Amino acid sequence: MNTTDKHNERIAKMTFASVYPMYVKKVEAKGRTKEELHEVIAWLTGFDDRRLKELIEEKVTFETFFQRAVLNPNASLITGMICGYRIEEIDNPLTKQVRYLDKLIDELAKGRKMEKILRSL
Repeated sequence: MNTTDKHNERIAKMTFASVYPMYVKKVEAKGRTKEELHEVIAWLTGFDDRRLKELIEEKVTFETFFQRAVLNPNASLITGMICGYRIEEIDNPLTKQVRYLDKLIDELAKGRKMEKILRSL
């Protein structure tokens, strides 16, 4: 399923800081921790807690967030449906990266084991 240019632009301009509290709320509501959330984000992006805090305070867009990230080489192993889209069919690289993050957080909230979420081979 292809995303529209308008959809891709909306995601690119959205700030990570505006979505981050929802990520925390989602995982904590399901009994997971903020530390586990940070572990998932670090695995995907390479950002440690200090860097993540700086990016939130800076209110970077998702476009900037992923420009500064060093994407995990195993990120392409993240597949499946999220937000009505099949990740492996998304053409726009930034939208795909945001959906990778959404999928990992969804798996964390659903109680999946961390080694499965982090695509340990």
